[in-house]
Amino acid sequence: MTPEIVILAMIAAFLGLRLYSVLGRRAEHEEEPIQGRFEGRQGQPGAPRVPAPKADGKPDAKGDAKGDERGRVGQPQRLREMPLAPPSVERGLAEISSADRRFDAYAFLEGARSAYRLILESFWKGDKAELRALCEGDVYDSFAAAIDARLAAGETMDNRLIRIEDVAIVSAGVESGLARITLRFRSDIAAVTRDAEGHVIAGSLDDAIEAVDVWTFSRQLNSSGPDWLLDETDAG
Repeated sequence: MTPEIVILAMIAAFLGLRLYSVLGRRAEHEEEPIQGRFEGRQGQPGAPRVPAPKADGKPDAKGDAKGDERGRVGQPQRLREMPLAPPSVERGLAEISSADRRFDAYAFLEGARSAYRLILESFWKGDKAELRALCEGDVYDSFAAAIDARLAAGETMDNRLIRIEDVAIVSAGVESGLARITLRFRSDIAAVTRDAEGHVIAGSLDDAIEAVDVWTFSRQLNSSGPDWLLDETDAG
C-alpha cells in the first residue's frame, strides 16, 4: 500500500468520526420531548376555570393541584371541545364548581342535550309522569295544562326533533344555595298537529323549522341527588 493511499484513508476516517459526532448530538437533541400547546397554559389568567374530568371520565372530587394536573394531561381533547364562553359565564361555572366539587361542566352539557330531547318528546307524547320527574313544579304545571288542553280538543302532536344544532351557556351561578345554568338550544323540528281523525291541521313533516329555546336548569347544592331539573323556559 502506497503512502498516499494510507494518508487518504486516515483523512477519510477522521472526517467520518467528526460527521458521526455532529449528527449523533443533533439526533439526541431532536428526541427531546416538546411541551404541548395545552400543557402549562391552564394556569394562566383567562383559562377556563371549570373542572376538567379525569382520564376515566369521572370528575375529580378533591380539586387539588394534583387533580388539576391530571385533568390537563388526561383530557386535552375535551378542553379543546369546550365551547367559548364570556367571562361572566366562566365565573358562574367556577362558582358552582367551588360550591359542588362533583360538578362537571362537560357532563352537564352532555346531559342537558339529552334532557332537552327527552322533555320535548315527553311533552309531545303527553307523558306527564316523565315530565314530572324532569321539571320543577311551575314548569311541569305549564306542560301539563297544555297537554290537557290538547286532549280536550282531541288533538295530537306528531313532532320530530331532527337535530340539535347548537347548545350555548347563557348564564350560570349560585343563588341562595341553588345552582342555576341557562342554556340556549338551537334545533330543527318537524312539527305536525293532527285532529281526532288523524288529519293534519297544522305543520308538515317534510319541512323542519328552526326552534330557539332558552331553558334554565337548577339543582339544590345541599341535595344528595345529582339531578338537575328544568325550572324555567323561554323562547329565544
